[in-house]
Amino acid sequence: MYELLKKIHSRMDRLKNGLGEVKQEILAIRLQALSTQTDVGNIYAITGRIDQRLERIEQRLELRGLAEKPQTPYDPRP
Repeated sequence: MYELLKKIHSRMDRLKNGLGEVKQEILAIRLQALSTQTDVGNIYAITGRIDQRLERIEQRLELRGLAEKPQTPYDPRP
């Protein structure tokens, strides 16, 4: 009976070590997912800033386009 308990104890130790490794791997995966989420957030922020800059550029081009339209000479006759 004692030998059987020793075997069970050694198996439990190996299981405990394996479980510790699994916990470490899960923690690494969790940290990787958090890092990915942070990267995606940064990409959204950068894309938002680029979109704002593009809108400002488009507005400037539209104003310039209006200023560059040919003007008709002034005709004082009604």
